[in-house]
Amino acid sequence: MSDPLNGKVALVTGGASGIGQAAALLFARRGAKLVLADVDAEAGAETVQSIQHAGGDAIFIATDVSRADAVAALTERTILKYGRLDCAVNNAGIQGDLGPTAACSEANWDRTIAINLKGVFLCLKYEIAQMSKQGGGAIVNVSSNFGLVGSSGMPAYSAAKHGVIGLTKTAALEYTTAGIRVNAVCPGPIDTPMIDKIVRAQPQLGDQLMVSVKARVPMARLGRPEEIAEAIVWLCSDAASFVTGGVLSADGGFVAQ
Repeated sequence: MSDPLNGKVALVTGGASGIGQAAALLFARRGAKLVLADVDAEAGAETVQSIQHAGGDAIFIATDVSRADAVAALTERTILKYGRLDCAVNNAGIQGDLGPTAACSEANWDRTIAINLKGVFLCLKYEIAQMSKQGGGAIVNVSSNFGLVGSSGMPAYSAAKHGVIGLTKTAALEYTTAGIRVNAVCPGPIDTPMIDKIVRAQPQLGDQLMVSVKARVPMARLGRPEEIAEAIVWLCSDAASFVTGGVLSADGGFVAQ
């Protein structure tokens, strides 16, 4: 029996590394055609080459998701290349600067919100417009465990990720009759470049910080990007056909505490 994702067209933002890259690779293994979007053109091109060398079909489009013109162009180029958009993963995001709320600069707030929240909104706007024309589709927004609970030292990040969940639920309700499912995944600490950046930002703590991060997770380890990719691809598949407006925690039990 062929995979129901075979031949589907999937768009993944932030697809050059981490969770986005893992999701793109899994979509490709399931037979989907991939459009990868990221600001890191070199890493994005390398990911596309990996997919192509394995026999997959993929293109890379350099995209700043905080800009409406860039997101509109991304969607347009996707349709020009593949003719439709079946699955979209809005994953592009940044950590922003670490520090308490009163010390958060306006510049850090604006940049973090622009990429992590406005970027998801813009992607939804153009993805939904296309999916409505073609009769449906599935969208997964990548939020965070800190979209469900607060995080000391990450006010802008946590606010943006909470906002992603609100957007997800609202869009799901608005477009279910158009055949569009919208869900969110909330990863906990995952072994990605973002975690590495947090550790590098506090070199005086070194390994102690990583031990502390793992200790906050009931499973006592970091998650792997591939584990989150499985959740994302499942939500985009027909196996999740009755799931919309859902918020799936994939965090080793973090928010269950």
